[in-house]
Amino acid sequence: MALTTNKAVLAWIDEMAKMTQPDKIVWIDGSQEQIDALRAEACSTGEIEQLNQEKLPGCYLHRTAVNDVARVEDRTFICCRKKENAGPTNNWMDPQEMYAKLNKLYTGAMKGRTMYVIPYSMGVVGSPFAKYGIELTDSIYVVLNMCIMTRVGTAVAEKLGDDFIKGLHAKADIDPENRYIVHFPEDNTIMSVNSGYGGNVLLGKKCFALRIASHLGHEQGWMAEHMLILGLQNPAGEVRYLAAAFPSACGKTNLAMLIPPEAYREKGWKVWCVGDDIAWIRVGEDGRLWAMNPEYGFFGVAPGTNVKSNPNALASTQKGTIFTNVVHNLDDNTVWWEGLDKNPPEHAVDWKGNPWNGKESTEKGAHPNSRFTAPAINCPCISPEFESPKGVPLSAIVFGGRRAKTAPLVYQARDWEHGVFVGSIMASETTAAAAGAVGVVRRDPMAMLPFCGYHMGDYWQHWLDMGKKVGADKLPKIFNVNWFRTDDEGHFIWPGFGDNLRVLEWIMKRAFDETGAVDTAIGFQPKAEDINLEGLDVSKETVEGLLGVDKELWAEEAKGIREYYAKFGDKLPKELLQQLDTLENNLKK
Repeated sequence: MALTTNKAVLAWIDEMAKMTQPDKIVWIDGSQEQIDALRAEACSTGEIEQLNQEKLPGCYLHRTAVNDVARVEDRTFICCRKKENAGPTNNWMDPQEMYAKLNKLYTGAMKGRTMYVIPYSMGVVGSPFAKYGIELTDSIYVVLNMCIMTRVGTAVAEKLGDDFIKGLHAKADIDPENRYIVHFPEDNTIMSVNSGYGGNVLLGKKCFALRIASHLGHEQGWMAEHMLILGLQNPAGEVRYLAAAFPSACGKTNLAMLIPPEAYREKGWKVWCVGDDIAWIRVGEDGRLWAMNPEYGFFGVAPGTNVKSNPNALASTQKGTIFTNVVHNLDDNTVWWEGLDKNPPEHAVDWKGNPWNGKESTEKGAHPNSRFTAPAINCPCISPEFESPKGVPLSAIVFGGRRAKTAPLVYQARDWEHGVFVGSIMASETTAAAAGAVGVVRRDPMAMLPFCGYHMGDYWQHWLDMGKKVGADKLPKIFNVNWFRTDDEGHFIWPGFGDNLRVLEWIMKRAFDETGAVDTAIGFQPKAEDINLEGLDVSKETVEGLLGVDKELWAEEAKGIREYYAKFGDKLPKELLQQLDTLENNLKK
């Protein structure tokens, strides 16, 4: 039974059903009763497996096809009418040509299957930030994930207007040669076919909340960013908020759920997680920038998540969680992954579904990009503002990446324009979350390279315009961090994890003009003694080294930036070129 009488919604569903030809159509109302019935059905077909309900209540295991384990950037398209609007960083095809290609793949793709209709909200239902969509899918796995990752069901269906975001997903044959994840920003439409992996099929996540939303934000005067949001509570009880952008595997989730070092905890410092991945940012009634996490859950990378690296993320997975492509421990019907602990199970099934003995196998048991989908409300440090319809006010924006030598531990942009430059030149060494080579330096502006739904040059201009809209006195200050400086043997010098709070403390003091800084060729930096090292086995001299700026390395960097900028032609904002000129001149002094 349909949950809405909206004619535009019903007509579109009808059209998609005629094309895909499902045996039946089921609306998702978000009730526990319906979720339980779908879990039972998926267990009966082997689509998911129920785990130990005493140790992991409400938790399930899923395996994707071996050829379908990560986002596929080469199969991801932005289809707008003019090619130049997609820009040089996106794959483009003419919308009509792409629709024709996809319609062939979708025709009859749901025969013998059920089409699930998921009305979902990105953001708190009824909030000024909230946007609503429908995902049609033939996968119970997708339904169960969307019920964790977004707010789903009847309350959302009541809010659906004619401007809802349309999403169609069909597993079809999981054929990698015909796998497409396609966005039609001018039509508010997302289409995904021949994949079952979360990043390609949970259409609320990167597809809607970043690619489509970045386009909407550009049109409507707000921002959709690939950023965590956290609140830093100081001993006086005051909470200050920052948003931070990092490419994959740069410790983003760890930072979002950071546990302060003991010396800080004793004094009453706390960190509150508002979001671990996506921030929608708009100008609030007070003229400041306010941010909200549009998601309802965490879609985290499992390997490397453990009691030391991220106890809060691990705690978040202990109930109501779906694990994908991890090891199934048959001894107690639980899960395991590399980096969880030093005791791999001996009687287990690996992510491919094969028998696995962790003590003897040379092969990894969990896929490097294996995942957990966990309800955000499970997180021990979830912010009291998580459900706030107005979001939280931003005092700082932080960019970062994984650089062995170039970027210092932390520096501050001189102003908003310089900060946009700092975000635009972000670079990092690649990891397993995106298909392709590992360890190559890749430019990833604002960590949005795979997620910007329009021309990157226009995106940078939008950042500059937002700065003008807000005005210098109310803008968050912008910073860059790098936890990953290494010594000559390749060991990390900075301890990272909870100790990153020491750097965040300096950042927040700067955001409120409570401490000084040194003006350098690249921006403002702390004096080594202004980073609190209490309880830490790191010397002031080591910190001085971590803050060092090697002008030769930076001159090379500037060359790389100039080459990168050339890709954007006359869409590159002139302010960014001026910032690059300034950097080069500073390095010559």
